Amino acid sequence: MQADPGGRRARKRAGSGPRAVAAAVRAFATDLGRRRVHLRWSNLFGVVTFACLLYLAVTGVLLATWYTPSNELVTYDGPYGPLQGATVTEAFASTMRISFEQTGGLLLRQTHHWAALVMPASMIMQLLITFFSGGFRRPRRLSWVLLVVAFVLVLAAGWSGYALPDDMLSGTGLRIVEGVVLSIPFIGTWVASWMFGGPFPGQIIENLYPVHAWIAPGLLVLVMVVRAALAVRHGQAEPALRAPTPGAPASLGLRLWPDAALRAAGMVGLTGAVVVLLGATSTISPVWTYGPASVGEVGAGSQPDWYMGFLDGALRLVPAGWETEWLGWTVTFATLVPLLVVAGYFGLLIVYPYVEAWVTQDRDLHHVLDRPRNVPVRTGIGVAGALFYGILWGAASADIVSTEFSVSFETIITTLQVALIIGPPLAFEVTRRVCIGLQRKDREIALHGHETGRIVRMPNGGYAEIHQPADEAERARLSVAAVPPAPGRPDDKGHLSGRERLRGALSRQFGTGHVTARPVTVSPVTAGPVTARPERDRTTSKTPAKGGDLTATRRAP
Repeated sequence: MQADPGGRRARKRAGSGPRAVAAAVRAFATDLGRRRVHLRWSNLFGVVTFACLLYLAVTGVLLATWYTPSNELVTYDGPYGPLQGATVTEAFASTMRISFEQTGGLLLRQTHHWAALVMPASMIMQLLITFFSGGFRRPRRLSWVLLVVAFVLVLAAGWSGYALPDDMLSGTGLRIVEGVVLSIPFIGTWVASWMFGGPFPGQIIENLYPVHAWIAPGLLVLVMVVRAALAVRHGQAEPALRAPTPGAPASLGLRLWPDAALRAAGMVGLTGAVVVLLGATSTISPVWTYGPASVGEVGAGSQPDWYMGFLDGALRLVPAGWETEWLGWTVTFATLVPLLVVAGYFGLLIVYPYVEAWVTQDRDLHHVLDRPRNVPVRTGIGVAGALFYGILWGAASADIVSTEFSVSFETIITTLQVALIIGPPLAFEVTRRVCIGLQRKDREIALHGHETGRIVRMPNGGYAEIHQPADEAERARLSVAAVPPAPGRPDDKGHLSGRERLRGALSRQFGTGHVTARPVTVSPVTAGPVTARPERDRTTSKTPAKGGDLTATRRAP
C-alpha cells in the first residue's frame, strides 16, 4: 500500500492545533509571570470598576429574564395593595413583579442598582488619579481617551437603566430630558420624535432598553478590553516615589501572575460582598412608593442618581427664561448652554493630553508618574475642573438643602452661580501656589536635610541646628529638574505666528514653579551641610541660596 505523506501532514497539522493553543497559553502565562506591578491603593479603583461591571452583567442578565420592556398599558393586580387596579405600563408591572413576587428579585434589583452607583465613583477616582499623576502622557494618551469614553458610556448605561422601571421618578426625569432635547435649535423636534418614537412618552422604554442592555455595555466591554491590551503593551508606569534612582535598589513589585492577579480576585470578591450587603440592607429605588409614571404629572423633589447630578445642576444654575428669537426660531439658552458646557467639559478632558503636549512640546515617552506638586499648573487645572464639576453636582441638591436647612432656594442658587464663576480660577491659583510652596519645602530637604531639633553652638559664638541629610535616593526624588519653556518657533521669515506666540506664552506659564537642587556635600563633623559663603542665584530670582556650597536654582513664580 502506497504511503500518503499529504494525509500524514494534514493529521500532523490537526494534531498540533490543541498543542499549539496550550503552548500559547503557557507562553502567555509565563510572560505575565515575568511582569512586575507595584501595589498601590490607586490601582484598586480599576479592580473595583471591573468588579462592578461583572456584577452588573450577572444581575442584569437575571433581571432581563423577568423584565418586560414595553409601554403597553395594563391593569396592576399584584400583591401590593395600594396600586391594585391602577393602570400601569408593562415595564412598571414587571418591575413590581420582580420586587414582590420573584424570589430574590428585590435583592437582585437593589444589588444591580448599588453596583451601578459604585462604578461611576470608582471611575471618577481613576480619572482624578491619572490626571494628577500625569498618567495620560505618551505612550498612554489613547488609554486616557478610552477611560473618558468609558465613563461617558457608564453614564449612558446608567441613565437608560434609570428610566426602565417607568415609575414617577424616572418619568419626571424623562420629561426633563424631552424639554432639553426640544430646546435644541433646528433639530430638537426631530431628535425628540426619534428618541421617544412619537408624542411623550411614546415608545421610550422600548428604545432605551437596547441602549441599556446591549449597546452601552457592549461598547464598554470593548473599550475596557482595548485599555487592558494597551496596559499589557505599555506596562505599568512607575510611581514617582518608587522610580529607580541612582544608588537605590530597584523595586520589582509583585508578579502580575499569579500574585497580583489573586490579590485582584480577592478585591473583586470583597467588592461583590459590599454591593450585595448594600442590596440586602439598604432600600434603593422603591418604585412602589413613587407610583407609575403619568404623562400629565411630575414628582415633587425628584432627584437623579448621583452620577447624573451635574447635568441637573447645570440646568438649575442657568438663569430661567434666558432665550432669544433668531431667524424665526426661539433659542432657549437656559437649556442649550448647559448642554454645551457639559459637552465642552468632556471634550476638554479628552483633548487635554494633546494640548499639554503641544504647549510643552513634549514628545518623550513617560514611564514614571509625576508628583502633583511638581506640575503646579496641571494640578491647579485639575482642582479647578474638579471644583467646577462639584458645584454643578451640588446644585442638583439645592432643593433638598433648602428644605433640610431652612435656607432660601434662591439664595443657594445665587451663591452657587457666583461660586461657579469665581471658584475655579481662585482654586487654580491657590493650588498652584501651594504646589510651589511644597516644591520649595522639598528643595530645602534636598539641600539641607531634615530638621533634628538639636541646636549646637558654633566656634564663632553663633547657634545652628543640626540637620540630618537626605540620602541619595531621597534627594534624587525630591530634586526636580526645571522644565525650560518651549518658545514659539518662527517661520522661514523669522516671524512668529499668533498660534506660536500663544503656545510660547502658555509654555512659559506651564513651567512656572519647577525647582532643582544640586547635590549636597555633607560635613563629617556636624553631620549637616557644610557652611560657606552663599552663592547668588543666577536665574530670574535674586534670592541667595541657603547653605554655603549649595545653589538653589528656580524661576520666580
